[in-house]
Amino acid sequence: MFERDQKRYNDYPTYFRTLFGERVQKLSIDGGFTCPNRDGSKGIGGCSFCNNDSFNPDYCRAVEGITRQIEEGIRFFGHKYNKQKYLAYFQVYSNTYAPLEVLKQRYEEALAHPMIAGLVIGTRPDTVNDEVLDYLELLAREYYVCVEYGVESVNDEVLQRVNRGHGFAASERAIRGTAGRGIAIGAHLIFGLPGESRESMLEGAVRCELPIQVLKLHQLQIVKDTRMAEEYAENPSAFQLYTQEEYLDFVVEVIERIRPDVYLERFVNQSPPEYLIAPKWGIKNFEFTAKLDKRLEEMDTWQGKRHEFKI
Repeated sequence: MFERDQKRYNDYPTYFRTLFGERVQKLSIDGGFTCPNRDGSKGIGGCSFCNNDSFNPDYCRAVEGITRQIEEGIRFFGHKYNKQKYLAYFQVYSNTYAPLEVLKQRYEEALAHPMIAGLVIGTRPDTVNDEVLDYLELLAREYYVCVEYGVESVNDEVLQRVNRGHGFAASERAIRGTAGRGIAIGAHLIFGLPGESRESMLEGAVRCELPIQVLKLHQLQIVKDTRMAEEYAENPSAFQLYTQEEYLDFVVEVIERIRPDVYLERFVNQSPPEYLIAPKWGIKNFEFTAKLDKRLEEMDTWQGKRHEFKI
């Protein structure tokens, strides 16, 4: 039996409380990186769904410098919480896509700040190598280090359609290469990409587990100033965008099937209204989470209830 205030899945705040014994806040950092499918090494234009401005907080701008961004972020969150630890979250574009000396300089500038307890590094799986992982392994002996891989889908045809520039094999290779180094591993999936079926998304939620600790999920959003926005304007019937209730039901199915020990960081994402074209749910993340908690209780289900490990 679950207690009244007990989550029916492993939630992210509990993950951090287990590690640090207190609240931890991620501070988004723009390290001034780019991506291989933007600079021409693998393609141009980036992923068709991506507009980094749609999720970048105001304090997060590379021109401000890393230390300045950290200080602005602490001021932004400090009035809400009296005492907490902070992690420097290198979020914008591919944050392992640079020579090692550049990575060292930017990561270590962040870690030099007295309020920073570790790093979260968002990146593509095709921009890590043993040299970078060896260095992060050394950092992880002194600090919390998490590499958050943008898997997005396990379907290679879908990845090609959104101009991702790599297949699922790159994600599997990177995650397995990171495992066992003392580095926390996160994976990110988008549900509802064009060409994706319900079955392949459910399969993806299981396959992308691999040896990870944290899983981030969100629904596809059509965002302004992206190639996908142009495609949507030309042929909206090619997209099967979720209603809020449809997505809620789908997330329940995902939770039932994933490994019981994985921590779930996020279920939805809401772009600012000035960027969002569709779907317009008008709901905040905590409101969706409350609905999800209620639905899981009503259905008497929980994380891993229908899990079958096949990797």
